[in-house]
Amino acid sequence: MDSRRLEARDGSAGATERQHSRGKLTARERLALLFDDGIFHEIGSLRRHQARGFGLEENRPYTDGVVTGWGTVHGEVVYCFAHDFRIFGGSLGKSHAEKIHAVMDLALQAGRPLVSLNDGAGARIQEGVTALAGYGGIFARHVRASGRIPQISVMLGPCAGGAAYSPALTDFIFVVDGVSQMYITGPDVVRSVTGESVTHDGLGGATVHAGQSGVAHFRYTDEEECLQEGRDCCTNR
Repeated sequence: MDSRRLEARDGSAGATERQHSRGKLTARERLALLFDDGIFHEIGSLRRHQARGFGLEENRPYTDGVVTGWGTVHGEVVYCFAHDFRIFGGSLGKSHAEKIHAVMDLALQAGRPLVSLNDGAGARIQEGVTALAGYGGIFARHVRASGRIPQISVMLGPCAGGAAYSPALTDFIFVVDGVSQMYITGPDVVRSVTGESVTHDGLGGATVHAGQSGVAHFRYTDEEECLQEGRDCCTNR
């Protein structure tokens, strides 16, 4: 494996340590739990953003914050994209979105399940309207695939804005206590607009969505159990 692919696979050791310090697995650790041992074929691992301004031209990591591809779950082909929070907080820019569009198109063409492992901060504000357009493409594909293939969302981080809209358009949503959060905008904005103070979990945590809003369908105490159950769900086991 050449140095670029190793860099794309391993990422920053410091960023990995910070992810673990939050009690969260990395995107690739999650993929290893979801898919059969070693059976995952990544696409677009060397993709990087083309944006300029706000210092982005000096920071162009491989994968652009999302791992996409397909593999087998209980021997059956499943497509997947997994946000990598270590890179730009898993936020979505133009190249990031195009990778997701591609794997969604492949899943629909193949008639196979699509799983998303969500751990992202929504649109990448430095990329402006191109990031928002990327979400538009994702939403359209969710609607196009509805009723044709299973779409499963696993919430594994602070998912705001478009990162919450997208899972809400899918068939099943999995959440994890103390890890999963879904909201349109975060506590700071709520406080500035309404004057009400609320925590991330109180605004959109697993308890809220599994016990009050009804947005989430399955709730777990840790990522490992959640992903194991996700394996069974996407292959009807």
